[in-house]
Amino acid sequence: MVESFKRGVILPEEITEELKNKIIDYLKTVSKAKNREVARAIDIDKHLVDKAIAELSKEGKIEYLYLGASFIKLKEG
Repeated sequence: MVESFKRGVILPEEITEELKNKIIDYLKTVSKAKNREVARAIDIDKHLVDKAIAELSKEGKIEYLYLGASFIKLKEG
């Protein structure tokens, strides 16, 4: 359950589909976001969000944008 991954709680290293879906759902509401913004918006520890975002990128579901700073967004197409 994602609730067990909230900030301040000991984090398992496993990334769940539920967490990845929360990230994707949030990204549908914005044009781009920083990892830190995603973590705050879904109230999950940034370290875990970083790992889930890396997996989503490898799966081709999101992409990184480099506009003077690093952002992520849903992949088009």
